Amino acid sequence: MLNDKVILITGGTGSFGKKFTEIIFSKYNPKKIIIFSRDEYKQSEMSKIFPETKYEIRYFLGDVRDRNRLCRAFEGVDYVIHAAALKQVPALEYNPIEAVKTNIFGADNIVDSAINTGVKKVIFLSTDKAVSPINLYGASKLVAEKIFTAANAYGGCRVKFAAVRYGNVVGSRGSVIPLFLNFKKQGIKEFPITDERMTRFWITLEQGVDLVIQALEEAEGGEVFVPIIPSMKVTDLAKAIEPQCKFKIIGVRPGEKIHESLISEDEARNTKVFNGIYVILPQFVSSVRVLDKYKSFAQVSSDEFVYRSDKNNKWLTIEELKEMIRKVKIE
Repeated sequence: MLNDKVILITGGTGSFGKKFTEIIFSKYNPKKIIIFSRDEYKQSEMSKIFPETKYEIRYFLGDVRDRNRLCRAFEGVDYVIHAAALKQVPALEYNPIEAVKTNIFGADNIVDSAINTGVKKVIFLSTDKAVSPINLYGASKLVAEKIFTAANAYGGCRVKFAAVRYGNVVGSRGSVIPLFLNFKKQGIKEFPITDERMTRFWITLEQGVDLVIQALEEAEGGEVFVPIIPSMKVTDLAKAIEPQCKFKIIGVRPGEKIHESLISEDEARNTKVFNGIYVILPQFVSSVRVLDKYKSFAQVSSDEFVYRSDKNNKWLTIEELKEMIRKVKIE
């Protein structure tokens, strides 16, 4: 379905956008990919990897806070992947209105622009931090999820809006792997650990892209697509990088959880097991097509189901973590 289509990625110069662009050009034949972002330097750097002379790609400067600019960028676009966001938890706690402007008002601008220009489908990249949020980043992502779900109703079902929700991405900018690898490179063997109990969901960029493509193919509007992925212990990750390391316990940081959730107990009532992933159906259904599509698929296993990183039945071993770490580049 991606062949001969125009696909726009907001925040397209980030880790996800670059990997998505790479995979789409290698596996499909899109009519055009549009990279929409506000950093001209990052666009210039990305254009060295994907030059316009070789690929059907365009670089479009703009900010999701600017609705007029979005409407101009969305003209003739079939699919939008909304990856742009402010993400650094401490920075957003200190600058809350900036998080609201980008992550919430920006999401609303995406919705209105997609409806006004006739985009066919929009997929929003959410996060595990949107589940029972304790920081502004997670709260803003939860609000954005609700905006995209509601958009299926007031958009007259002309555009299908859905979301994907996943956890920590291996080796992404700001993640703990590059930090630990740099410690090892410097000969440091005492690694700072916030809490020895800490667990996280772990997903590769390739898996994240595959989930978004699956959402593009399957979404009827209002769903949240959640991958079935393994968990890992942060202490195991440290040992996979430096087996001889010792831990310096620094305490849980403000806005941080010991364990992360991808599906809450309350959301489980609307969650189906679908083609190797979980799909959270909207509480307020705007189209019977959503119910019809998933009615034959099984509900999650029990009324007390919760998809949390410490209660997962899939875990990464130290050897599996080592294999994933080998593919991470230190910038």
